Amino acid sequence: MIDWDDVRYFLAAARGGSVRAAAKSLGVNHSTVLRRIAQLEEHLGAQMFEKLPSGYRLTAAGEEVLEFANQMEASSHQLETRVFGRDQSVRGLLRVTLPPFLATHLLMPDIADFARLHPDIEMEIVSTGEVVNLTNREADVAIRMVSDRKTLPLNLHGLKGPDLLAGVYMSRDRLAAWRAGSPDPIRPIVIGGQAVPAWVDEGEVRATGVPFRTPDADAQIAAARQGIGMTKLPCFVGDADHLLARVPGIDLKSPATIWLLTQGETRKTKRVRLFTEFISHRLAACAPLLAGRSISRG
Repeated sequence: MIDWDDVRYFLAAARGGSVRAAAKSLGVNHSTVLRRIAQLEEHLGAQMFEKLPSGYRLTAAGEEVLEFANQMEASSHQLETRVFGRDQSVRGLLRVTLPPFLATHLLMPDIADFARLHPDIEMEIVSTGEVVNLTNREADVAIRMVSDRKTLPLNLHGLKGPDLLAGVYMSRDRLAAWRAGSPDPIRPIVIGGQAVPAWVDEGEVRATGVPFRTPDADAQIAAARQGIGMTKLPCFVGDADHLLARVPGIDLKSPATIWLLTQGETRKTKRVRLFTEFISHRLAACAPLLAGRSISRG
């Protein structure tokens, strides 16, 4: 019989186009990938790849094997999720993915409460802005900020949470200096290569000068606190920060809704159901904060 592990290594090399890419995606060394592919080739009596200067290219035999390998992978994931779905214990691993803003500025106290209530559930938090594949069991629950419901995959089960509003914020001290007539430029603070936002021409305070670009959300907040300029933040982040104030004259925007997403049989497990029910109630209680209504502005 074909070893499924050998097929996994073949798939990683076929998708990555090189042994190096396969090794990186699987978290193994270069020689392990070569050995596994050689085992598969020996078992099937055919060469899977041509080695070219630009990378690995599938042979005709490799193309045929790829089709069946994709089917094997899909069947493996289906079997895994079905069996996982029947697991009704409150022990075991629970993987939750959510954006860094939600993890560090909103839900970590609630996740900690859940962990204390269920000490036998092993929690793994994947805090990332990237979309994690639930179908491939990269996570069991995804908490996402979704701007367009139509973008949600049809194969996922969604539990709708509160709407999430955002505002434009700047340092309280910098706002006070502007009101006192300070001539220093107030720059728009944006993440990475984002375009200069439309709100620079809104409100009482106008952002001027070239953008100040930061690599991530933490640096974005730090730059605003230091008085470099103004930036757009979720209300639950900006309103809770005593060093920041909303820029006057700019209306709140409603860019997203929070969704709790699960997949297929996975959502039927007891630990997934317990977590989604717990967090959905906590999110509902946070609705005023998420909508920017919980704190009066001075």
